[in-house]
Amino acid sequence: MTIAHADYIAGLAKGLAVLESFDTERQRLNATLAAQRAGLTRAAARRHLLTLAHLGYLESDGSFFWLSPRALRLAGAYLASSRLPRVVQPALNRLAAETQEVYSAAVLDGDEVVIIARAAGLSDESPLLAYGRHIGARMAAHATSTGRLLLALLPAEELAHWLKQRRTLPRLTPRTTTQLREFKVLLAQAAAQDYCVANDEHELGIHALAVPLRNARGTTVGALNVIMRPGRMSEQVVQGELLPRLRAAARDVRAML
Repeated sequence: MTIAHADYIAGLAKGLAVLESFDTERQRLNATLAAQRAGLTRAAARRHLLTLAHLGYLESDGSFFWLSPRALRLAGAYLASSRLPRVVQPALNRLAAETQEVYSAAVLDGDEVVIIARAAGLSDESPLLAYGRHIGARMAAHATSTGRLLLALLPAEELAHWLKQRRTLPRLTPRTTTQLREFKVLLAQAAAQDYCVANDEHELGIHALAVPLRNARGTTVGALNVIMRPGRMSEQVVQGELLPRLRAAARDVRAML
């Protein structure tokens, strides 16, 4: 969304940038680290950290800061107020109970996909459960089945803008597609098939299949995916079982989105 310069509140944007600087790589930040990550001066980062701590969104030992449970209010408000997670979750629960696989729903957010709903079957085979990721987890869009599919289904102008920002794509495993020419071919294939398979690209040993989630107007609003158990990654299983199940679940929730 584009807004007029007069409507832009720079202080709010900087505070959110500091809040978003915390992640799994850096759970604790001091003013210097926060400044580097948020693109601010050290003095500005320090003021934002102190303000966020005063408001209860951060905790501190006097030198370092870390997120407090109050930060979950932001995520909790989205999950409570957004229709998509609430509508999709029961469908994922049914799929997981039927097949014992790990299912999730994700939306595209810039370079990443964000998991907004998740369900896992009770299987004995499950290194997959560790991978299954929590709600709110973010993963590189170019290396995941959901992200690649959602990019492929963007309007042409938006996709062209996304691709224009990049010369190569980050390599996460030896099998990650990093060259844009090859990546564009994969996007075209996903758009034509209306589904996407990603093998070993985000994490070795992980095979995933995704289909689009569309609302009643036909607009793509997210993607459903399944992480397949070892030995289940075959064309026969994908085409004969998992793909029809995912597509049926997507159709079932479409009228409610």
